[in-house]
Amino acid sequence: MSQPLTDRPVFTFRQGTAPLLVSMPHVGTYLPPAIAERLTDEARHVPDTDWHLERLYDFVVGMGASVLVATHSRYVADLNRPPDGSSLYPGQSVTGLCPVDTFDDTPLYRDANDVPDEAEIAERRARIWQPYHDKLAQELNRLRDQHGVVLLWDAHSIRSVLPRFFEGKLTDLNLGTGKGSACAQDIAEAVAAVAREGESQGYTSVLNGRFTGGYITRNYGKPEQGIHAIQLEMTQCSYMQEALPFDYLPERANRVQPLLRRMVQTAFDGVMRSRKQ
Repeated sequence: MSQPLTDRPVFTFRQGTAPLLVSMPHVGTYLPPAIAERLTDEARHVPDTDWHLERLYDFVVGMGASVLVATHSRYVADLNRPPDGSSLYPGQSVTGLCPVDTFDDTPLYRDANDVPDEAEIAERRARIWQPYHDKLAQELNRLRDQHGVVLLWDAHSIRSVLPRFFEGKLTDLNLGTGKGSACAQDIAEAVAAVAREGESQGYTSVLNGRFTGGYITRNYGKPEQGIHAIQLEMTQCSYMQEALPFDYLPERANRVQPLLRRMVQTAFDGVMRSRKQ
């Protein structure tokens, strides 16, 4: 019998009571041994992880949120990519459903001939990608059915300087709503207004700029059906050390966390108001 792809659950889940689901598809760091042994030393450090978001967003538990957190590295399967592997940003450099290179455009695999083939990609999609999305859809439907509306907040972070993807330093707070398709415009604009309040503290922000929302935001956000989705891509320098050992920096994180909380609360309040209209 062939060795199973992984020996661990592919996500952790905490069920809440409020119509708020926080998804963290890129915080996972686990590499199954059979995959890890094929990767370069650099890749085994999983540098492209959305580090420490569970800690940064710990306040959402007090808001009654459900929280869905990936356990496996995006190098195994990227949960925020379409299942067919199509590009989210045609014409721009992107990483795929089962990446073969890092954000720094270096190879993930020691042997260029040992990258995942179609059969392996299909298995990873079935064993890693699909269970996360099944749970995501199930919880969104449960909350929407119970409350009439639901907010999906897709939480991400990224290094602030990545020449492969953007020039110079990235805006700190990148809100994405699929260019308006995934969330009511008035809600998105209210959240963007809160983000702009951070300018006095040195945080830059944009709505539907370089990052307009990945597969999760675009696929599940259906405001006409009561499901509003917002992605936030934060610069990691706002709360952590961007290089090894990727430490959480409490003083820096404590400075941005109140602003982050106001953004989530504003989105949630807007979704709740939409239920009464």
